[in-house]
Amino acid sequence: MSNRRLPAGANAAFPPLDDSHVPARVVAAKRALDIAVAIAGLLITAPLWPLVALAILLDSPGPVLFRQMRVGRMHADRTDLFMMLKFRSMRADAEAHTGAVWAARRDPRITWVGLVLRKTRLDELPQLLNVLKGDMSIVGPRPERPGFYQRLERAIPFFAERTSGLRPGITGLAQVRQGYDTCIDDVRRKVAFDHAYGIRLTSLGAWLKCDLSLMLHTFNVMATGRGQ
Repeated sequence: MSNRRLPAGANAAFPPLDDSHVPARVVAAKRALDIAVAIAGLLITAPLWPLVALAILLDSPGPVLFRQMRVGRMHADRTDLFMMLKFRSMRADAEAHTGAVWAARRDPRITWVGLVLRKTRLDELPQLLNVLKGDMSIVGPRPERPGFYQRLERAIPFFAERTSGLRPGITGLAQVRQGYDTCIDDVRRKVAFDHAYGIRLTSLGAWLKCDLSLMLHTFNVMATGRGQ
């Protein structure tokens, strides 16, 4: 589903910017690191995948993988859409009666296995496949849902520019500092973190230091079960 455009008018408030603000050497190095980490992550966690799949199937009816359309990288002439993959952590009918809504703290729609997966961030392992496909990066802005996009763009200045030239990430400065979004105020606070991360990509050394630090922090969250 990559390289699709957002619906007409979705970027009307903030026209696309040129994505050349990130130096070519940073772009190349970041993509190389993404591929290396994604391959290593898939190889290391491969034994967990069938166990996680079995636990999900035994815990609640529904598919093992959860697929959801997300907004990807913003180019000068288009904004990508892609299908993000996760291990299912909620009931299969979680939004059947409500439509698109943010997850709340202690959300009753989260299954028992899903709670464990979220605490350890194991629900996000399938996104390593999105990284290999080029839809996502290991580190970057959080990928938003198209259903929320226009509302957030109208309410938050410079919201759209946070992914200008950047692939959204499995983890990132905003995700590490704040965790999951539960309301529009959470997203508003995250936008500042996303732009702060984008500034660090103007230097190869600053980018590498930032990405490695965020990866290590995320691994620590997974190992200690401090996810949300």
